[in-house]
Amino acid sequence: MKSVAVLPGDGIGPEVVSAALEAVEQLRLPLDLRFGEIGWECWRQEGTVIPERTWKLIEETDTCLLGAITSKPLREAEAELHPTLRGTGLDYVSPVIQLRQHLGLYANVRPITDIDRGQFDFTVIRENTEGLYAGFDVHGLDESLWNAVRSHPNAAASGREATSVTLRLQTQFGMDRLLRYGFEYAERHGHRRLTVVDKPNVLRHSSNHLRERLELIAQDHPDVETEILNVDAVALWMVRRPERFGVLVAENMFGDILSDLGAGVMGGLGLASSGNIGDHGSYFEPVHGSAPSMAGQGRANPMAMLLTIAQMLDHLGMPVPGQELRGAVSKVVRARTTVTYDLGGTARTSQVAQAVAGELPGHTDEPAPPTAESTDVVDRLAQLDTASVSDALDSMGIPGVLAGLAARVPGTRAAGRAYTVTYRPVDASVDRGFRNAANYLDDVPEGSFVVVDNAASTTCTNWGSLLTNLAQRRGVRGTALHGSARDIAEIRAAKYPLFSTGATMVSGKNRVELAATGRDVVIGDVTVRPGDIVVADDNGALVVPAEYAAEVADRAERVERTESAIAQAVNGGMRLDEARRQFGYANPWGDDGKQPSRA
Repeated sequence: MKSVAVLPGDGIGPEVVSAALEAVEQLRLPLDLRFGEIGWECWRQEGTVIPERTWKLIEETDTCLLGAITSKPLREAEAELHPTLRGTGLDYVSPVIQLRQHLGLYANVRPITDIDRGQFDFTVIRENTEGLYAGFDVHGLDESLWNAVRSHPNAAASGREATSVTLRLQTQFGMDRLLRYGFEYAERHGHRRLTVVDKPNVLRHSSNHLRERLELIAQDHPDVETEILNVDAVALWMVRRPERFGVLVAENMFGDILSDLGAGVMGGLGLASSGNIGDHGSYFEPVHGSAPSMAGQGRANPMAMLLTIAQMLDHLGMPVPGQELRGAVSKVVRARTTVTYDLGGTARTSQVAQAVAGELPGHTDEPAPPTAESTDVVDRLAQLDTASVSDALDSMGIPGVLAGLAARVPGTRAAGRAYTVTYRPVDASVDRGFRNAANYLDDVPEGSFVVVDNAASTTCTNWGSLLTNLAQRRGVRGTALHGSARDIAEIRAAKYPLFSTGATMVSGKNRVELAATGRDVVIGDVTVRPGDIVVADDNGALVVPAEYAAEVADRAERVERTESAIAQAVNGGMRLDEARRQFGYANPWGDDGKQPSRA
């Protein structure tokens, strides 16, 4: 079992991640997916793009799968902060830069493959930590920098305060580890040629240093042919003769440009995957941006994310399912019957992901049956009182009660796997456009328990009779709403399990918009992650972490058996204190330790 921190990001990130992971379920992989938060909403609300809880999650897992993330210039970033955070000196730093620096991820690996015709297959490996992107970019020069450039006629004409300098940092340490990784990658993937891309006819001294390191390290890899080519020549040959290349190794900026050129050669950013690798960490992400204007429209191409997952599987030591996933994507691309707009089609994100799933080994036209364990544990929890489940969670040190959510339909009881939805408010005075905030319901899998987070707001509604009717038709088991519902009489008549913070008739139309699905939801001090099990009855609603569900069910069942035995004994005339002592009321689960709590 390998653990993966899944960070859906923002914009189109969450919907692409969700669709891709649903398709990959077909492979039945030994992966423990743990979801976290990163990106623009974290910055706006918390003043950081990577909260401490996310860093902790990354540290606890084997690798990270990253969705698209929005990034904006300095002024826009400051303007979009929560009012209480503006003017406090917070600096927006790109989350991908933070990840690369914090985790020491020096190699950006970009496979460039002819998915359609199979005529080329090479990889660009870009240095991540130095080069022209090392951060030594100065406007208005100090004395030492001015002395270095003052002899240039343009600098002399402009003056010290009107001159800028960017330094290309190229160290022996950085070059050596990148070259060694490039050689090892070439050998693992059967490539016989390693091309170092630079500009030796112009950047003579730094390029010569690179040549010396290449010649030295190449002695340890005699089966791999090496060459150094000018970056402009490589750009030409990538377009004209891409099949001549195996592994391309380049400094940061040259590699950045060439890898995006490679994406164009292979068909566009909708097919471009990447991995960021270090000696002790990694993360994998599709190359396309977050495209916030497309978010929620279902038009984004999920193939880059699917190929990214395949690349991640290779890294985790699962090359066979990785190749199966790549093969399935290739079949769908070649067929051209189910592709998104960027590849000339009209298919939606979910349709493309389903088409890829249909090409994976073991696929049948019937939905894959849930495992006995997953089916049994949800059904077991559905039969238990939330009070017993709460006792079991408490015995394990796990908070689970979704505070403030009350049953709106008395007598209903339900349990299901969490499908999480997050809303955000909109400023109607600025934008009066209609918000289709509830269309996510079309994609909710059967057996789910919808968890909606609208920050407990009672200024608008997020659920009503129309959504209830659709949810029942789709086999949704219930809804936990951190906000307000309406049409309570109709929902009670339908006997639909609804639990909410409030009930109000104030319309939700155009007051809020869908922020994300498949993202962790925090209610009070409890985090609900997609796939966790929500259990609810007249007492209220709580969440059981998926990884502890079986143990929680065991303990809750023991609680109910113990209390039943005590009740029978008391009815037979035994004193209550004696019955409790005899049947182990204080510790019905029979141990004296606690499971580790889940933050």
